[in-house]
Amino acid sequence: MTSPEAGTAPANDGRNDPIHRPNPLRWIAYAYGARLPERNRSWVYNDLTGRFAVPRHLLRSQFSFLPLYLILYFAFPGEVGIRLAMVALGASLALIFSVSYMPQNRSRRLQKNGLGGTTLTQRRQREVDADRDAYQAIHRHRDATTD
Repeated sequence: MTSPEAGTAPANDGRNDPIHRPNPLRWIAYAYGARLPERNRSWVYNDLTGRFAVPRHLLRSQFSFLPLYLILYFAFPGEVGIRLAMVALGASLALIFSVSYMPQNRSRRLQKNGLGGTTLTQRRQREVDADRDAYQAIHRHRDATTD
């Protein structure tokens, strides 16, 4: 278990509850930054820290730029190739933007849903916990003698 100082949520935060996917309308609201209900907390935690958290973040962020892509394609006159190139340029810039701010975005979504603020994936959090436990097992006697 991690300490509260590390930016993690308490143990009774709903992370281990059964996973309930949000309905499509709630997912769209979530993609644009809305908070999901309590029953979706375990889904949110898995979405932001689970095995495929990074690809899910990138797809979710591209979804939120979809209105911009539609405007770029339909609002400007020109050949289809030119309009597709504008959309591709917009998508590449949006991808750079979403990668650049991924940790902050994921941390804010976790905080908004009451799940702490750590952006470590579940696997990486287990590795950090194991490393900390191994360190404490090795150096516990030294820490006790210095007090």
